[in-house]
Amino acid sequence: MAISFHEVDHDYSGLRKKDDVKALFDINLNIESKDEFIAVVGKTGSGKSTLVSHMNALILPTKGNIKIFDYVITPKKRKNPKLKEIRKRIGFVFQFPEYQLFEETVLKDIMFAPKNFGFSEEEAKTRALEACKLLGIDKDLLEKSPFALSGGQMRKVAIAGILAYNPDILLLDEPTRGLDPKTAIEVMKIFAKINKEYHKTIVMITHDMNLVYEYATRVIAMKDGKIFFDGKSIDLFKDDTYKKCNLVKPDILDLVDYLNTSLNLDLDYNVKNEEELLVRLKGVSL
Repeated sequence: MAISFHEVDHDYSGLRKKDDVKALFDINLNIESKDEFIAVVGKTGSGKSTLVSHMNALILPTKGNIKIFDYVITPKKRKNPKLKEIRKRIGFVFQFPEYQLFEETVLKDIMFAPKNFGFSEEEAKTRALEACKLLGIDKDLLEKSPFALSGGQMRKVAIAGILAYNPDILLLDEPTRGLDPKTAIEVMKIFAKINKEYHKTIVMITHDMNLVYEYATRVIAMKDGKIFFDGKSIDLFKDDTYKKCNLVKPDILDLVDYLNTSLNLDLDYNVKNEEELLVRLKGVSL
């Protein structure tokens, strides 16, 4: 087990003790080190960002403990291990990672994290070039300033900086926020490839239920600081469970519902996108 929460609470401190805000309640959760693609969903303030921030010890629990690989994170700061080792194994792609770009060139920016985690200059460069290849970053861009790139290119460079040190698990905070539709699809296909071909576990915070249904193999739905649902996306949306978490049904499932009602069909929810639905419809007598 890569990440294991045991009876975890988290409180955010107010100006006075009575103003403290409890963000997580009694969280028990296990995440595997390989092959999971998890979407963490819930309305604003449900606790999803706080939950994911604990997964590489960006914040510490107020109560309980979290085992991250061989390290145990507790509320007592002095007793916690070297957090750098945890963050080397669990990479966090923030909501606007391009805001973290600061080096003179694209290549230097991508090399920064591997060098920071102890890789040599030569190895950091090799890893950076491999990440660029995976993300489709043109070699002609490597000596340019990252601030001369388009928004989509900047996002890819920022992600490449995380992939270059090859963490075991990727945490993604709204990975397509602010991207145009074409670039958003490209980025999600890259993460899907990393999950399927490199067997890395991915944990993604998102408000986009279309992304959840198409890519996630497991959904954790948060409500009022607690885990309300943990299971397959099809089970979240086939009844009213998603409504109880103030979520909306993915567009593809609305389309399935419409076709079933208007054409008297009996299609199930085992379709992830329009392409899969079209394949299904070819075998249906209308």
